Amino acid sequence: MTLPPLCEAFVLHFGEMGSRWGINRTVGQIYAVLFVAERPLCADDIVERLGISRSNVSMGIKELQSWNLLRQRSIPGDRREFFHTPEDIYAIVRTLVEERKKREIDPTLSVLRELLMRSPESDSERHAQARIREMHELIELLTSWYADVQKLETERLIQLLSLGSKIVKVLDMKDRFFALPGGKRQPANTEG
Repeated sequence: MTLPPLCEAFVLHFGEMGSRWGINRTVGQIYAVLFVAERPLCADDIVERLGISRSNVSMGIKELQSWNLLRQRSIPGDRREFFHTPEDIYAIVRTLVEERKKREIDPTLSVLRELLMRSPESDSERHAQARIREMHELIELLTSWYADVQKLETERLIQLLSLGSKIVKVLDMKDRFFALPGGKRQPANTEG
């Protein structure tokens, strides 16, 4: 690798983490190199920085493009393709979550729905279907929440994430109020 020590440490770690996230180590390293690069890089730049084969770089770039994690740029006077990551880290995370949802959650929901539509033929299947329904309801709740969060502007998302456990206090306050006819709210009677 021909990277400054800080960049090399980041790239090596990102490669190791990539294998835990379900991508190949080299693909993780390619993304990390592009993420910390000061300018868009061509495949030859990546080969030079990582010391890996051109074919590995080409395959890694294709994989990252299939995840919509890379942007391609042309530089006037240069026939090579240059690649970079989005500048906005929140855009990267949103893309990653969306792609994982499409690849992992959506197919699971489809299978769960199909299983819930079947007529159980035994007590064992009725029990299994009840458990599957619980899982389906939880995943549906999470995907509904995700869809709402995905629509938030980045500034609002940061505010939401910054709330952390403080959101529990807001929910506790909500529980102290009850709705009256006409949508008015009044503190609940805490006496007695």
